[in-house]
Amino acid sequence: MVFEEKDIKLKDGRNARFRSPSDDDAEEMLRFIRKASGETDYLLKFEEEYADFTIEQEKEFIRGNYDNKNALMIACYVEGRLAGNCQISFHTGMKDRHRASVAIALLQEFWNLGIGTLMFKELICAAEARGGVRQIELEFIEGNTRARALYEKMGFRITGVKPDAIRLKDGTFVNEYMMVRRM
Repeated sequence: MVFEEKDIKLKDGRNARFRSPSDDDAEEMLRFIRKASGETDYLLKFEEEYADFTIEQEKEFIRGNYDNKNALMIACYVEGRLAGNCQISFHTGMKDRHRASVAIALLQEFWNLGIGTLMFKELICAAEARGGVRQIELEFIEGNTRARALYEKMGFRITGVKPDAIRLKDGTFVNEYMMVRRM
């Protein structure tokens, strides 16, 4: 799906633009995910796991969302720089099409500007506009208190835990929590 471009005002007064990424954004999107995954242990991959990802693979990923009526990706640009992105994927089976899954990532320098909240509002609006979606789901990694606070603010509640689901570089195991927001 394609997101209609939208300009927003951030908490610090700067302007930002939400839009669907295109092929032209592939190189920057790839740099973004490498940097974001290197800034925190709370994304599902480590930075080096993206080392072999090519720009062409990123273009295919972007196109896969752009041309897919069951997925929407929104990128946030601040002063022309990619600050974050988010995605909603709608389930399509007869038994689970009432569900959607979401994910979000922001570079640290853009935290506390309201981007995450505004992104979630857009994802929730997309789910409402689709119709028939009764719940939105996500997962977060133990210790990610900032994300948990955002998710709870947006109406998500913990529904389960996967014990020791994530192994950090130092060998520590942490839980992964599942959250649901009812529509």
